[in-house]
Amino acid sequence: MAEIDQLRTQLLSTPPSVVVANHAYGLFELAALHLSARPPGLDAARLAIDAMGALVEGLTGRLGEAEHSLVQALNQIRLAFVQISSAGGSSDAEPEQEEPRMQSLREDNEA
Repeated sequence: MAEIDQLRTQLLSTPPSVVVANHAYGLFELAALHLSARPPGLDAARLAIDAMGALVEGLTGRLGEAEHSLVQALNQIRLAFVQISSAGGSSDAEPEQEEPRMQSLREDNEA
């Protein structure tokens, strides 16, 4: 029980932006893991990428020092998804299903 109390105290002393950023990095790792599987797990990767995008893009300006790195990581994993899915990665979903949300990447390229 003392260990749990110690963990709670440590978590409470950590800035929320750091905790949320760590979760976003975890989603990046989950997506990369599924993309690197043979065959790649595109559906699982898509979910992790979309969840990461929801966090990073939904919390713009609130993620502290990690924000710039998270935006870069999100763009990188989205690009990897497109490259791998274009190369014929497998998916359990119907072919009409969308790729991970690419709005911010498209906006960056149009600017």
